[in-house]
Amino acid sequence: MRVHVVSDVHGNAEALARAGDGADALVVLGDLVDFVDYYDHGKGILGRVFGAEKVEVFARLRRERMSAETVRYIRSLWDSLDDAAEVVREAVLEQYTELFAAMSAPTYATPGNVDSPELWPRFVRDGVHVLDGESAEIGGLRFGFVGGALIAPGFVRRPGAPWYPYLRTEDEFDAALAGLGPVDVLCTHIPPAVAELTYDVVARRPEWGSAALLDTIRRDRPRWSVFGHVHQPMARRVRVGWTECVNVGHFQRSGTPHVLRW
Repeated sequence: MRVHVVSDVHGNAEALARAGDGADALVVLGDLVDFVDYYDHGKGILGRVFGAEKVEVFARLRRERMSAETVRYIRSLWDSLDDAAEVVREAVLEQYTELFAAMSAPTYATPGNVDSPELWPRFVRDGVHVLDGESAEIGGLRFGFVGGALIAPGFVRRPGAPWYPYLRTEDEFDAALAGLGPVDVLCTHIPPAVAELTYDVVARRPEWGSAALLDTIRRDRPRWSVFGHVHQPMARRVRVGWTECVNVGHFQRSGTPHVLRW
C-alpha cells in the first residue's frame, strides 16, 4: 500500500493535481488557502486584493512578529474596502474550487489554520472525503484526522474581522483527538509538542504544538504521526517511542508528497 501525504498547499493547485500520482490514496493535512504569499507578494488573497507593494510592507512587519504596528496596518487595509468579508469569501471560494478539483480520488483531507472549514462541505464529492475529529480506514490501517491549530495565549478575535483562522482552544483540540480512539496513523495539521518539530529555523520562533497529541502518541503508540504547519522545522522526523513523527513538508514550495508504505 502506498499513500501520499501533503500539507501547507497554499494555493499550489498545479502540484496538488500531481500529488496522488502512483499512490493508492492521497492525504491532505490542510492550509489549502494561499492567504499571504511571502515568496511572491503579488500572489495570494492579499496580493490579489491590495497589490504586491502593500503586501511587501505587511510581510516585513509580520516577520518582526505580530506587533501592534502590524495589526494597525492590516486593519487599515481591510477598512479601505466596502465589504472586506465578502471580498475574502469570494477569493477563498475561488481558490477552493480550483484546489478541490485538483484532488485525485481517493483523497482524505482535514483543514489547517489557514482554511475556512465551514466552506469545505460544498466541495465534497465521490472519492474526496473531508474529516475532522473522524477516522477512516485506508489499506487496512486506521487513520485519524484532527484539523486546525491551537489558539495562542493572548490571541483575541477581533469582532467583525473579514476572516478568522481556524483556531481551537486546547480543550476543543484535545476533545477531537480523544474522540478518535486508537488509530494506526495520526493525521493533524499541527505537530506534537516536541521542540525539534515546533521550532521554525527561518522564522526563528516556535509554533504551538499539541501536548495532548504528544501524550496520545506515547500512550497509543500509532505507527505514524504526520503533520505540517511548521514550514522550516529544526527536524522533519523525530521518533517518540514506537511512533515515527513526520513533518510532511511545505508542499507549496516542494511540490513533493511524503510517502507512506506498508
